[in-house]
Amino acid sequence: MTAAPHGDPAAAPRAGLAERQAELVAALVAGGPPPPGFAPGPLAATRAALLRKRAGAVARHWPLLAASLDAEWTTTFAGWAERRPTAGSLRDGWDLARALHAERALPPPAAEELAAREALLRYDGLRAPRPRRLPAVGRAGGAVAVQIAGRVRLLRPAPRVPTRAGDGISDAAGSALWISD
Repeated sequence: MTAAPHGDPAAAPRAGLAERQAELVAALVAGGPPPPGFAPGPLAATRAALLRKRAGAVARHWPLLAASLDAEWTTTFAGWAERRPTAGSLRDGWDLARALHAERALPPPAAEELAAREALLRYDGLRAPRPRRLPAVGRAGGAVAVQIAGRVRLLRPAPRVPTRAGDGISDAAGSALWISD
């Protein structure tokens, strides 16, 4: 038996095993090519099952995002996540919400959820989210959230009262200015 360069005869087979395992993991969770020796059909079924499981975990952290996408949630998440390794459920949902917001495809309830998270936590997309210490404002879509002393308040515009034509004069924002005689 010949020794490995570093004196460990089992090092070479372990290194090969580690490489094959890394290829398999990349194929399952990061959209990598199927490793040699694996049938593409079962590998694709396993990848789809893992994406559904990952979508369920993200939905627990981002319930309004998942609920607002309703039947399209799993498909939307899987399409976004199929080539991305997980960064954890909280961060995956945050990154997806930001991506949908950038595409102007984030539904209003999910925009409120994102705004509240942005106000409460600091997340740069690279490191784990950290609590904010100072007052902060989070915005997404039409939602605005304010965090003061660790408490988040969601600000919503007041509902507008419909006006009849001729009752008032509209300003630039579309609000009616009432004129009394």
